[in-house]
Amino acid sequence: MAFLNDDQIKEIEDNLLDDVSLLGKMYKVKNNDYQTIRVEYSKVDEFLREGWEIYGNPLKTKTTLRKKKTHEQKFKDDIWCQFYDLGYRCFNSSESFYLPYSKRNEDVKSFDIIAINNETILLIQCKSSDKFSTGKFSKDEFDNLSIHLDGIKKALWQIFGRDKKVKYIFATRNLRISSESEHLEKLEKTNSFYYNNNTYDYVNSLIKSYKHAAFYQFIGLIFKNELINNNKIEIPSVRGKMGKKDYYMFSIEPSFLLKMGFILHRTRANESEFPTYQRLLVPSRLAGITKFINNGGYFPNSIILNFNSKKHKIHFEANSRDINSSSCSGTLKIPNSYGIAYIIDGQHRVYGYANSEFRENNTIPVVAFVNMASMEQLEIFMDINENQKAVSPSLRLDLVEDLNWDSDRADSRLLALKSSITKKLANSERSPLFNKISVGEDKAVLTFKPFMSALNNSGLLPVAKGNKYNEDSLIGSLYDISADDYDKEMNNAKEKIVDFIISCYEFVEAEYYDIFNREKYFILSNRGTFAFISLLGSLNKFLTEKNIVSINSSKSERFEAIRKYLQALLEGINKISQEEEEKQMSLFGSGADIKWLRFFQSIINNNFPEYNPIELIDWNERQNEEYQSKGRAYIKDVERYMKVTVLDNLKELFGNNWELEINKIKTACQQRANDENEKNYKENIDKRVEWTEMFNINDYKTIIENYWTKVPANASGDFKSFEKHFAIDIGQGKNKKDVLKWISFFNSYRNQLAHEGSKEKGINKKEVEFLQDIHRHFFE
Repeated sequence: MAFLNDDQIKEIEDNLLDDVSLLGKMYKVKNNDYQTIRVEYSKVDEFLREGWEIYGNPLKTKTTLRKKKTHEQKFKDDIWCQFYDLGYRCFNSSESFYLPYSKRNEDVKSFDIIAINNETILLIQCKSSDKFSTGKFSKDEFDNLSIHLDGIKKALWQIFGRDKKVKYIFATRNLRISSESEHLEKLEKTNSFYYNNNTYDYVNSLIKSYKHAAFYQFIGLIFKNELINNNKIEIPSVRGKMGKKDYYMFSIEPSFLLKMGFILHRTRANESEFPTYQRLLVPSRLAGITKFINNGGYFPNSIILNFNSKKHKIHFEANSRDINSSSCSGTLKIPNSYGIAYIIDGQHRVYGYANSEFRENNTIPVVAFVNMASMEQLEIFMDINENQKAVSPSLRLDLVEDLNWDSDRADSRLLALKSSITKKLANSERSPLFNKISVGEDKAVLTFKPFMSALNNSGLLPVAKGNKYNEDSLIGSLYDISADDYDKEMNNAKEKIVDFIISCYEFVEAEYYDIFNREKYFILSNRGTFAFISLLGSLNKFLTEKNIVSINSSKSERFEAIRKYLQALLEGINKISQEEEEKQMSLFGSGADIKWLRFFQSIINNNFPEYNPIELIDWNERQNEEYQSKGRAYIKDVERYMKVTVLDNLKELFGNNWELEINKIKTACQQRANDENEKNYKENIDKRVEWTEMFNINDYKTIIENYWTKVPANASGDFKSFEKHFAIDIGQGKNKKDVLKWISFFNSYRNQLAHEGSKEKGINKKEVEFLQDIHRHFFE
């Protein structure tokens, strides 16, 4: 019922600004970290004392000053600019906007922002904090919200008409509100929308990717499943059946799909819809599609969508059906509702029409399912995009939790569990890594993959192939492989591992904040993620072997046991020399994460020598130059022996025809020689190599195998066959294949030592001893 008088209506209208030019100027001001003013020269000092600073060159009579906006003001301005970017062009002209909710003059409620377009009115309240903290709100903030909003909507409809959709948005920045909070419960009861950090970041990414088309996904998010109007969309359709699912085929104008459509982007803003699966649009591709459409182009393939019609039902009225077919034609009646149709495939095609002149008068083909579960949508999406190779590696890692959690294979379930652990670390508000990990389409300082790699390497979970577990991987594992209830045990293991990792990151954040807060450093970096979590697993295994902790240890017991080792690591990082720091920071690419892990382990080993895991021993041996020098010497002698012996035997076996006998190998060697000589020529090196200098170990092995027992027709007593020369028993067996396996090991170690002085791989003590045994066979 209308209750505003003419003066009240005029006052509200006068406090609204829809001048496009002025709004554009306001946008420039609000889209700036600083507020600026111009003051007379005589007042400059007074403002400088209040924190202002001179900005730019002085004018004739005034000086421009600027001052960084407060966090609260910056947040309000960021929200204002976001709605401006979404296309809203009517806002409040003053800092606060008051609306009456009853006939009494004192019954008014203030809003920080009101944004209006031809379809919607948004009422926005902003609350923020400089740092992440628990949200604390007054009792009045939510208790009477339902009564206030009912009256305010009536007032707005009296001015703007009942066709406008009104939504109250409670926007926060850096305020943690539990999903079980009574505040959120009251917001939900009033059909209001909670707009937190995740929502803000998501809408920004929509604007970046979708440009002017972002508004459609935005209203689907804000008004999801709310009726646009009561008039159903009626279209001719064909109903069919695939498997046990009914589906509908029809053609519809893009303008309807843009409002009805919604994309389940893989972002924290859509976490209530999980499992979600879609990536954000590619902006350049979207613009190209719009241009293609405007130039008369069209897409003959169908959009695939799912009507989420539990709140507003889809209804199909069939015509008479042909008895020879299970399909039938009829009329499909679709509720005209925001966000009712989840687009499984074809989002680029749909949103390509958003800025097209043909969105109202073209029609596009659609295949639609109804009330399909999110997992089924995900499976269709993956099936479609597997062949197109369109799903990014990071999104695949995110999706494996939903795809593999209930798998019959242990290795697949463990992959899902690692994905779930990573997302819990990223999404839990108690985690120091909250919002610091890129999950799905949410971008952050850390990527998803290093967490998955670290969990693979850490030993906190067992290793499985199919349904068979690796026995060596069970020591230190926090997953009980004997549990019958997979789902329950996976959740138990997730809770243990997440709690353990969070407690360790909390320790770094609390006690070594400078290390923790330094991006791309030893903790908050992708290399550091792998090294740190792998180290936690290694220490947990070490303490398990010493019977200090077990799979049943509590979170506090496990952390207290590991605390002194973490302290040693972080104190060591604090004390490293600038030279060592620069050396570690310069490590990039493949293997850098392992080197950082070994660096971390070495720091702890220096303080606690009893912590000396096998992999660290192996690493140190591979850095030992004495071992590397011995290995190179053995390899050099053995390789020279192989060359001389192989060529001498070939010449004795085949005489002048020996080259023809190995012509295929000779051709390959000749090409290598040509390549080497060409390279030398281009680099002005006066050196020529012959093809006989270009044999490799595999060439020798091939020749040895091919002529294994062959002897010349007139063999002298001194001639020894290849078998006599090169058969070496290394405990693998007695047949030809077994006694030649040493060559493969030899070649592998040779490759590891290929570059003098390189510490990329190297060989360890056991491998040096192997080379020594081979050397003795030929020279002793």
